Parts: sequence; structure tokens; C-alpha cells
Amino acid sequence: MSPRSDPATDWRASRSRRLQARAIPFFVTPVLRALGATYRWHADGAEHMDAVARSGHPPIMAFWHGRILPATLYFRDRGIVVVTSANFDGEWIAAVIRRFGYGSARGSSSRGGARALVELRKLMAAGKGAAFTLDGPRGPARVAQPGAVFLSQVTGHPIVPFHIEASSAWTATSWDRTLVPKPGATVGIAIGEPYVVTTAADDAGRDAACRDLESRLVVLEGRARILAGRH
Repeated sequence: MSPRSDPATDWRASRSRRLQARAIPFFVTPVLRALGATYRWHADGAEHMDAVARSGHPPIMAFWHGRILPATLYFRDRGIVVVTSANFDGEWIAAVIRRFGYGSARGSSSRGGARALVELRKLMAAGKGAAFTLDGPRGPARVAQPGAVFLSQVTGHPIVPFHIEASSAWTATSWDRTLVPKPGATVGIAIGEPYVVTTAADDAGRDAACRDLESRLVVLEGRARILAGRH
């Protein structure tokens, strides 16, 4: 399929869509900043991030797609690189997260994924951390895809899983059940212990590592709910 007929890049042929992609971040960014300023954060496991920073091996942050918004606010200004899709939504999302101190590698598990992983390896070698929405970009929800596992295997850098919950929030009807904490919410974030994937570098080994990640995130969800006051 040629680039012109690729649905991920067709939007660039539309002047209206290009203008929208440039304009959306100017409206979205101040809203997110204002909303985030009202949150009360309760974190558990922050020492794991400190330990990774001291180790000199940038982390591979791993979380569910539905927690993108609060995750963006909590981990801002750390130079973390995020994989964003090459489609229209990915374009303006990349522009928004850059305003919060993130980098972006363009691609996804369905399009351009190999190219994005190559870019991530280079950036991690230069000292940048990375982040993966394990079940992105289109699900199934809470089923881990192998991108983060593969990156840990080939770089030797640790995966750091985390989960976020809120005392009060809006929940979208989208496949990922996107969570938007309401103004003034207590937001709990549970950060897991860092670990390097040591399973075999084949399909069976990566599948086993993905299932392990899912189990870890179940535990972290329980901890995050307690931190947010949702016993």
C-alpha cells in the first residue's frame, strides 16, 4: 500500500485536518494543566523510579491505555519518549505531550511499530526513558502486547509497571474505558518494582512475559484503588 492510500497518513492531504492537528493542542494543553493542578496525588513505589534513575538504565514505563491522561500529568518533564500512532489523533496527541516534556516515536502495534521500536532503542541508548500503553492503540483492553517486553529483552533496560485510580472520575465508553479524574480528585498511583525481562526471546517467551505483566498490573490496580480511597 502506498503512503497516499495509507489511512494513517491520508489525513495529511486535507488542509482542514492539518489545521485541526495544529490547533487542538493549543486548546487541550491549558485545560489539562488547569485540571491537573487540582489533583491530590498519593503515590506508592516512587522509590522505584529513584532507584532506576540511580542505576543509569532508563526505565520502560508500562501501563494501560485508559490511564494516559493522569499518567501524562504525573510523569511530566522527565524526557520520557512515548509511542504515538501515525494517524490524525496521534499527531495532535504527540503535540500535546511534547508540551508536558515528553518525546514521541511515531508508530503503533499495527502500523510502523518496528520503526518506532528502532527509534526507541536509539533514544534509550542516549539516556531517554520510554513508555508503552500495553494494550494500545486499539485493544483488546488490558491484554498486554509485546512491545515493552521486546524492548526490555533487546536493551536490558527494566520495565516499570504502574496503575492509576481516582477517588472520583469520568469514565469514557471507549474500548479502553479512559479515566479522567474530576477536579479536586485524589489520584492514587501505584508503581511496581522494576525488572528486566529474562524469558526466551521468542513468541512463547514474550507471551509468558506479557501474562506476567498483566498479573503485576492487577496487583497494582488494587494498591492504586486503596491510595485513591476506593476501598
